[in-house]
Amino acid sequence: MKRNLILLMVLAAAMVIGCSRKEQLFIYNWTYYTPDTVIEKFEKEYNVKVVYDEFASNEDMFAKLKAGGSGYDIVFPTGDYVSIMIRQNMLEKIDHSLLSNMGNIDPAIVQKAAYDPEMEYSVPYYYGAAGVIVNTAKVPEFEQSWSIFAREDLRNRMTMLDDMREVMGDALAYLGYSVNTINPVEITAARDLINHSWKPNLVKFDAEAFGKGYANGDFWVVQGYAEVVFEEIVDNPQLMKDTFYFVPKEGGPAYLDSMCILKGARNIALAHKFIDFIHRPEIYAEFADTFGFPATVNIPARDLKTGDSWYTEEDLINTELKDDLGPALDLYNDAWFNSIRIGD
Repeated sequence: MKRNLILLMVLAAAMVIGCSRKEQLFIYNWTYYTPDTVIEKFEKEYNVKVVYDEFASNEDMFAKLKAGGSGYDIVFPTGDYVSIMIRQNMLEKIDHSLLSNMGNIDPAIVQKAAYDPEMEYSVPYYYGAAGVIVNTAKVPEFEQSWSIFAREDLRNRMTMLDDMREVMGDALAYLGYSVNTINPVEITAARDLINHSWKPNLVKFDAEAFGKGYANGDFWVVQGYAEVVFEEIVDNPQLMKDTFYFVPKEGGPAYLDSMCILKGARNIALAHKFIDFIHRPEIYAEFADTFGFPATVNIPARDLKTGDSWYTEEDLINTELKDDLGPALDLYNDAWFNSIRIGD
């Protein structure tokens, strides 16, 4: 009798554990890029657990995945890396029959994704650009130009992203060239501008801690993503008031980040549910409002936004999406890793 009672208790415990074990969705995304409230709503609606891991640059993400970092279901690469990952057979195809909100996506944004025009492997998440964040209490006068990084009076108070295509693209745009040029002369000119005019004034190239450094006053001018900085200073009303964000007048690289399902993902059906959830208009509006974004990708969400944006779609007019440059990327790698990043 006692043995039967123990057996019943073990079976009951196993049933409790089995019932409490939730399905998990593993997401690999940029820092500060999906609101906690959105994650929580998705978890509650589908009775699942989201495991969220972060990366600071496409290069970091790609290197980790190529080195064997596995177990993720959804990843959020920028367009040029979507193209690379498609070519290298790293992504599952998107099953459009599982998505009901694709019609909310702006066709003009889809057209920009020439690497995946039918959204076979990627669903657009956000279209935007890195810009420049300035503490106007410390820097009351400035030109809205990449030339701000040439200012010697701001030496050791500025950072730029540790991101090859972003920084090289900034220099190319400032010089009047395409961010996708494969002309060695133009790439060399951009390299020399960064090395001789901008880099001497920087504390460092930083894609991870620039928001915190700006928030604590170490940096007065940073190149980066608005959402990263403003998430760090949201509880500091004075610094919020003193902070100004701009996309330089010369333009520069734009980005189109997309949601992709990794080859071999264990939770493909749940991944589709998350992608579709993001493009519900009310959810996308919440995402945009949380980070002060314009609702660049989801059309109905534009009417549901209630907050201000740090920049507008018009501010992106002079920007240019980064292309997958194929073998020509070696020209950038050589300029960045063998010259600009030496000695840091």
